[in-house]
Amino acid sequence: MCRKLVLFSLLLFNVTTFTASLAQSASKKSHNLIQLATINPRIRVHLVYATPHNFTRKTIYKKSAQAYLLDHVARALSNVQKELELQGIGLLIWDAYRPLQGQQALWDACPDERFVYPPHKGGKHTRGTTVDLTLVRLSDGKELEMPTGFDSFTPEASSSATNISPEALKNRTLLQSMMEKHEFVRIQNEWWHFDYKDWREHAPLAIDFDEL
Repeated sequence: MCRKLVLFSLLLFNVTTFTASLAQSASKKSHNLIQLATINPRIRVHLVYATPHNFTRKTIYKKSAQAYLLDHVARALSNVQKELELQGIGLLIWDAYRPLQGQQALWDACPDERFVYPPHKGGKHTRGTTVDLTLVRLSDGKELEMPTGFDSFTPEASSSATNISPEALKNRTLLQSMMEKHEFVRIQNEWWHFDYKDWREHAPLAIDFDEL
């Protein structure tokens, strides 16, 4: 679906200029990003955009990429992990903080607001308040069945889709209930995407991973 929209990105040349302006305004010193592993090393991390195995077929992040979030968001996510562990389940992070440069790269590949937040609006992952994640078994790290895989641009990826298996529905419901209990908010088109409740209060950042 998104590949059909790539041609339209040529019409968005001015977006790059605007994003660069946002990047310049984001101070590299005034941030509260923290590596998630320093808060809870038991949370598994596999940053999909640090590999070419994503919908763009390109490596978006540098090798230095790690899962960063704002401190209070990381602690809220740690509380989700701790509660899930009582059920023998844990979190697997697919994406967390994303520099504005990375947001622009994803928008260039898929200029569709249903699936990629426009970089000229600042993005969501760029604020350190947003995570893409799923559930895994603690015993072996195997992912639990979910409606779709990551970055599936299909109706089944909706956070309220009903044409999914009973097992996927059960697991998605568990993920949603636990995240919402700890003040994360879901979005309509992606079951794996959650924003912390105060995401609008934080500025987008263009700090690359090797500068953190």
